[in-house]
Amino acid sequence: MNDDTKRPLIIKGVIEDSDDAEPCPSGPTLPAPHSTEDIETTADNVVKASQAAEPGWTRVRLLHTVQVIVQHERTHSVWRHLGYIPAGAEIVLGRLWDSRTTARYDRFIRRAEASGDHQAALDWAELRAEFVRDRHARRMDFLNYPVQVMLVMPKILAGLLLVFGAAGVLLAVATRHIAEADVPVVVAAHVVLAVGVVVSVAWGPLLLSVPWLGVAILWQVGRTAGGTMWTVAAKADAQDAGVIITADTIVLALRNLDKIPPLKKAFKDGWTPAFHTTPVRDGRGYFAVFGVPLGVTAEMIADQRPVLARNVHRAEIEVWPSDAEKAGQGPPGSVAVWIADSGTISKAAPEYPLMYEGTADVFTGVPGGVVARGDPLLIPVVGNNVVCGGQMGQGKSNACRVIMLGCSLDPLAVLDVFVFANNGDFDAYAPRLNTYRKGVEDDVIEAAVKRLGELYAEVARREGRLAELGAKKLTRQIAEQHPDLRPIVALFSECHELFGHPEFGELAGELAVKTAKRARKTGVVLGFDTQSSRKAAIPPALVELVSVNVCFYTKTWRSNDGFLGDGSFAAGIRATELRPGRDRGTSLITGVSEAQFELLRWYFVEVDDDTGYDAAAEVIARAMANLAPGTRIAASVADPNNFEPRDLLEDLDRVLGYERVRLADLPALLRDLAPDWVPYRSMTGVRLRELLDDAGVTVTNTGNVPQLWPKDLRSVLAGRSELGASPLSRTACMADVLRTT
Repeated sequence: MNDDTKRPLIIKGVIEDSDDAEPCPSGPTLPAPHSTEDIETTADNVVKASQAAEPGWTRVRLLHTVQVIVQHERTHSVWRHLGYIPAGAEIVLGRLWDSRTTARYDRFIRRAEASGDHQAALDWAELRAEFVRDRHARRMDFLNYPVQVMLVMPKILAGLLLVFGAAGVLLAVATRHIAEADVPVVVAAHVVLAVGVVVSVAWGPLLLSVPWLGVAILWQVGRTAGGTMWTVAAKADAQDAGVIITADTIVLALRNLDKIPPLKKAFKDGWTPAFHTTPVRDGRGYFAVFGVPLGVTAEMIADQRPVLARNVHRAEIEVWPSDAEKAGQGPPGSVAVWIADSGTISKAAPEYPLMYEGTADVFTGVPGGVVARGDPLLIPVVGNNVVCGGQMGQGKSNACRVIMLGCSLDPLAVLDVFVFANNGDFDAYAPRLNTYRKGVEDDVIEAAVKRLGELYAEVARREGRLAELGAKKLTRQIAEQHPDLRPIVALFSECHELFGHPEFGELAGELAVKTAKRARKTGVVLGFDTQSSRKAAIPPALVELVSVNVCFYTKTWRSNDGFLGDGSFAAGIRATELRPGRDRGTSLITGVSEAQFELLRWYFVEVDDDTGYDAAAEVIARAMANLAPGTRIAASVADPNNFEPRDLLEDLDRVLGYERVRLADLPALLRDLAPDWVPYRSMTGVRLRELLDDAGVTVTNTGNVPQLWPKDLRSVLAGRSELGASPLSRTACMADVLRTT
């Protein structure tokens, strides 16, 4: 054997090295080929051996190919469209059956009986009887049609002959040829012949196209009606997120609420909801009101909101069922539901609308945010009080910043802010504020309690002042004319530190409750925000008096009802359903519209803790430029030494003429003279008389009405000037006023 034959030969894992080589364990031993033909033959044998070593490879490849074809998206699309045809046939047959039989009325009667609506059952029974009578009359008329046609046919033929004969005679007279008399009959015969030819030619294709036309109609009906569940493509769940909400959608969703046994039983007995308001577009969503069967409440539906949301292809936060009767949107025993467009609530609110221009009006409301329907919402201020609660980090401080920023853009509003924390949320607001204190120290708590006491006294003063003016409540016109009646908005942020204080907490709660009870008509507004709804954080009696309740995400139903009012959770008003973090800046709010509640995405006033940037600073600068004369700013009543002294007697001299004036009328004149002067803001006739007595000014009492003669005042001023006596300074007067307050 030569050297060439001793070289290794490798074919399909078979190795031959030499005549003495051992067989490779990975394959069978083959004789060494000695020519090209032998090599090709050996290779064919190896391939056949390899195929023989893998039995079933063709079957596996075939199954794989079939699997790929079956799972392909176009295959699903083909099956889906084919499924529309039997679905359409089912729908058409159902409609034909309903139109020819009493099945529809029987269903309605069973539903009415299942829901306990006996009057509706009687009404449907009467309609059923009327339908049966009309159907019988139509059938009898149909039986009489052949007889009527046979009776009318001779008359029709006689009429045609008369028309053709008259036309032939006229044609013969016109042409003066008697042979033309049969032309109308000949023309009619040719027309009939042409129609027959056309029909004979088109009849075959038309007859062949009828089945396909029927299939196309059934496909269209099945497609537009939604088909049945088995016609839905594999990717429908990803595509149906924006499904249009119809009555059928809601009914189907309710049918699959298995955890409500009375509802399930009612559907089994043939009941379906009666819609008092069929689903209609309501902003960026759909609104509907429907009835529920006996034994089912709106609370039960609200408890199954996760399943209900899934059944209408929405996120849980995008479906809000509630008691329609409590919301004034439907009769007792009905449920109101609002279903948002998919993804709407997760979108950020638009930019604050007054960021670069415009003013606000606290008497009509200040911008707050955008409700789920997409409409902007105004937060009512004057005539209301506000409580804002929820877990930390969900947007309470921003909501308060938005409200106070709107109030700052009202040239008439007087603003007080107490922040019981060492943060700078309202530092940019300081130039526009009448009072601004922050911190957790006792002196801040004490200043807040003192301010609550002053506000309570201010409410009493304003009640008397409005009575003097003959007004039932404060209006913008009155506030513009009288600077001492400018609206006051006082915010107490992180108020759990205030009401939970061991020394001042109880007094603060008492003053806040008393003020809230009486402040509505006087233009004094209180606002509170806190993390907890427990008694130690905010008095329950205060929450009950508040008309605007704001609640961000909270963990428990107790906290939910603590901020939104008792029974809110049961009525479907549930901030517990908000998603912490993801729904930051979104809250439930009540008392701002005719609806039972609103889902509000608050505007965001940008702030950067790292750089110190606060977008509110620019708005505050614009608010300062538009401030009305007489509106108090940067004047803390807790520090009386910040004021220049005023002389009470000299001010009286300026407002008095030469006639005697009732003492009760003088405080108003003093406030008009110096609206920023704190002692005059709470001045009363009784207190003025005490100060005049201390100054030695005689006050006459005519007919039990205290009065002041200008000459008596000016004589005292003249004597004081001669003796060099010190005036009745602002410091002494301020101290007296604060003590009496």
